[in-house]
Amino acid sequence: MSTPSTAASAAGRGPAAHPRRGFLLVVAAALCWGTSGLSGSVVADRSDLSALDIAWYRLAIGAVVLLAAWGLTAARRPGRGAVGRPVAVRLGLVGAGLAAYQLAYFSAVSRAGVSIATLVALGLAPLLIAVGAALLGHGRPSGTTLAALVVALAGLGLLVGVSAGADGGTAVLLGTLMATGSALGYAVVTLAGAGVPAGVPVTLIGFAGGALLLTPAVVAAGLAVPTDPVAVAVLLYLGFVPSALAYGLFFAGVRTVPGPVASIVTLLEPLTATALATAFLGERLAPGAVVGGLLLLAAVAGLYVRELGRAPEVEAGL
Repeated sequence: MSTPSTAASAAGRGPAAHPRRGFLLVVAAALCWGTSGLSGSVVADRSDLSALDIAWYRLAIGAVVLLAAWGLTAARRPGRGAVGRPVAVRLGLVGAGLAAYQLAYFSAVSRAGVSIATLVALGLAPLLIAVGAALLGHGRPSGTTLAALVVALAGLGLLVGVSAGADGGTAVLLGTLMATGSALGYAVVTLAGAGVPAGVPVTLIGFAGGALLLTPAVVAAGLAVPTDPVAVAVLLYLGFVPSALAYGLFFAGVRTVPGPVASIVTLLEPLTATALATAFLGERLAPGAVVGGLLLLAAVAGLYVRELGRAPEVEAGL
């Protein structure tokens, strides 16, 4: 199957280009992302920061961390030629997608809770990515990918249904709509970032660009500065782990993992977020939601065994 990541995959070299390693990098990124909703909720509870403030801080802190890492490793990187217009357009889309994704996500969390916001955002993303890839002429997803998508969405349906069943009203509706916008931003990031060649600091440029795009709105609204030590610590964690580290892992992994496959694997994020929200925020996980989580895990495990467990075959087709 031809995908947005094929060109970037062909540019990979050595162990980093191994599809199995790429799969595991995306899994690690998804698990890190699963802590974002809980972290944002803690920051909002212990400070006066709005969803816009939290999104900006996350992108800005992540950009600073990534810039420092880029500078420390500059001597070990081979020289790269100028970035052409197509790649520049992709990088611009990554920055815009990250800004929209973060702002819409934390807005959804503040209205509908961590579980619903994360489940809707990441549950819709695979569909949007699969449709986007097809519209861009990258071919239809394989039968295995489609089957995994159906199973994963069935699991998400149970999770969302159980979570939404305990609440209602305008806040949940608005949160769901914002989460849908977050899914669209995530789809743009995945499709655009997968086509950026190895060696281009897509994560750094995306985070810096996203922070710059949100800066005028933050300045107009008045940026709040947290003073609570716990809020500051969690905000730093949000910028380091589920941001700089997780997105670095994701963009490294997606170079050898097809976009639709990566989007299904990242459904581990809402599962992780729901489990954390249940444990620490009192968002209850009913037996039906547990079944949904198991279906989601089965989809990801089956995808690994059938699609990427056959590494030599996959590499031969790149």
